[in-house]
Amino acid sequence: MSAMSDRISRSEVAHVARLARLELTEDELDTFTDQLAAVLDHAADVEALDVAGVAPMTHPYPLRNVLRPDIPTATVDPDEVLAAAPAVEDRRFRVPPILGEAP
Repeated sequence: MSAMSDRISRSEVAHVARLARLELTEDELDTFTDQLAAVLDHAADVEALDVAGVAPMTHPYPLRNVLRPDIPTATVDPDEVLAAAPAVEDRRFRVPPILGEAP
């Protein structure tokens, strides 16, 4: 077994596994303890970074929306679309009932 961090113990990992109703073998318990310790060590490294002068951001690259002009254009004739539908009722598409709902 590799050296574990002091951040999380094997018994703590076993406790969390029991709470999650997971049955872990002894090998899995050792593996997951090492993996969770590595994750917690990395989180501690990130927490230790000096970010006082860094502005909050949601994305690392500057982005802008690229939108087309909103220009009205000709649309498809509703009668033409309804004529191609397999079933029509009251000038609307008729679809099968969902979850036993009556039409």
